[in-house]
Amino acid sequence: MKDYVQAVGDAFKKARSEQGLTLESVAEKSNVDVRTVINIEQYRGNPKLEKLFPLVRTLRIDAREIFNPEMQRESPSIRQLRFLIEECSEQEASTLLPVIEAVLSALRSDHATEIK
Repeated sequence: MKDYVQAVGDAFKKARSEQGLTLESVAEKSNVDVRTVINIEQYRGNPKLEKLFPLVRTLRIDAREIFNPEMQRESPSIRQLRFLIEECSEQEASTLLPVIEAVLSALRSDHATEIK
């Protein structure tokens, strides 16, 4: 259980820090007591799902990061891209798919100019 508590606390701290949020703002946005957020980040306690779920949603944490901590090594850009895609409707995703494939193909081609 200790690994789980550490993974949750680390994921919360990282997401909150990257988004520039305070403990109080996270608690307010997720409608969870600030002491719960503090306890999670200090590796104390075992939050119930009804507390954990709104916090994960508020912080936009990919739940796989909690259960697969190695995902925390992803860059913030990759995580942001993953969340943008996951929020797309099916129609938006099918419209974006050929565009993304074309851009990636161009970026990966031997003749691609370095993007700065």
